[in-house]
Amino acid sequence: MKKVLVLCTGNSCRSQIAEGYLRFFAKDKAEIFSAGIETHGVNPRAIATMKDDGIDISHHTSNNVSEYKNIDFDDVITVCDNANEACPIFPSTAKKFHHNFPDPAKAIGNEEEIMEKFGEVRNMIKVYCKNFVNENIN
Repeated sequence: MKKVLVLCTGNSCRSQIAEGYLRFFAKDKAEIFSAGIETHGVNPRAIATMKDDGIDISHHTSNNVSEYKNIDFDDVITVCDNANEACPIFPSTAKKFHHNFPDPAKAIGNEEEIMEKFGEVRNMIKVYCKNFVNENIN
């Protein structure tokens, strides 16, 4: 079974959303993990925007990439430029993928405007994850 790691800066929004969708689309065909270069906790707005699309990530935890140093990943996906640049070298043959998604946690405005930005980014990540699973896991 494939092991996939999604890597972001703080493992709070984009990587959490991607983990949720990758698990949903891959079902039992892959083990999905997410981590950050740092840990910032799971963003409550990320939980809410995923709930709006019927996926519960409220049980997810924010993990540091160092926690997974002994796992031989098949694929590593970085979802922000910072993580891509700071991505540690894994002593494996992991295939690396990168897509820089906007950081919804940096959205400004009232709550409705911020949640709209979270929804936009969530939808971008959803499309990416569905395509990733279709092209790399199925």
